[in-house]
Amino acid sequence: MKPADASTAPAPAQCLDLRGTPCPVNFVRTRLALEKLPPGAWLQVDLDAGAPELLVSEGIREEGHEVLSMKPTDGAGARLLICRDGA
Repeated sequence: MKPADASTAPAPAQCLDLRGTPCPVNFVRTRLALEKLPPGAWLQVDLDAGAPELLVSEGIREEGHEVLSMKPTDGAGARLLICRDGA
């Protein structure tokens, strides 16, 4: 997973806060949100750190999307920036 710096991070077209959402529901919601975005658009997803972050990022990457990881501004959980494949 590529780490992103807040100053160089792309601007997301949509943001999801899925902290507290169990697996695999968080993956499904992320995938559905990506399907609604045009190719090349960025989705920001806030998740619980650990297994949710790893499972969502791996699953999304396996579907061909680009995943960047960065710390959320509040320091809690994990934040993924996902670029929808097809650009």
